[in-house]
Amino acid sequence: MATPKRLNVPDWLLSHGRTSASTSEIARILEISEDGVRARLRNSVKRNQMFSPARGLWVPIPPEYRNWGATPALEFLDSMMTYLERDYYVGWLSAAEILGASHQRPQVTQVAVSSQLSNLSIGRSQIRFRTRKNISELPRFKHRVPSGYVWVSSPELTALDLADATLMGGGLNNVATVLVELSKDNHLDGERLASIAVNYSTTAISRLGYILQVLDSNVDLKGLKLLLKTRRKLRPSLLSPSDRRAGKVSQEWNLLINTSLEPDL
Repeated sequence: MATPKRLNVPDWLLSHGRTSASTSEIARILEISEDGVRARLRNSVKRNQMFSPARGLWVPIPPEYRNWGATPALEFLDSMMTYLERDYYVGWLSAAEILGASHQRPQVTQVAVSSQLSNLSIGRSQIRFRTRKNISELPRFKHRVPSGYVWVSSPELTALDLADATLMGGGLNNVATVLVELSKDNHLDGERLASIAVNYSTTAISRLGYILQVLDSNVDLKGLKLLLKTRRKLRPSLLSPSDRRAGKVSQEWNLLINTSLEPDL
């Protein structure tokens, strides 16, 4: 049996069912000082056997992912967020893919996080963070991954996030496509949409309601309409945030229709 100082740390962690370890934990395993851990793991990192997604946290890479330079983002995300003490959820197009409502695989993993984090790119794994308040109070669910689970936004939260930030959804038409897919088989509940929508801007509510109505979804939109009536009526919001302010106004949704919807259906 290898002495602690000669252990292959990535293989030892994987053989013990560990998907991550802190610097202090590895120091105890190797019976060395914490200051010596980075130097001790340098060769493992060079050989794509291990990586560090956050200072002081180390993730072993299983053999099948060593040509990636990192494990898939969803497999180390929860360990990293727990280590960093952040609330989070996988959202936008990344959540839509998990929910079966994305026509194309997102190039990056999109994550809402409770306080600011810099975007992360390690090997093939890329994570784009967007700060959100009160994440623990928003509807999310646990999705199983090989390393455990990740928090994912509910269908209703995903829909509102996409309507609120269309660029995160690949543009208005792609957002419309995803919203139609989300609304199939009664995956979007009108009452839950309205209860969550209180946390969103009037623009997001108007845009979401209009898209779901025009594309003949079966979602009950009464709650969203009632919520809009409680908001102070400002000038109409824009259907497309990237197009000029010109077009007809939907009085029902207080929305300027400044482009046509062309979802990929």
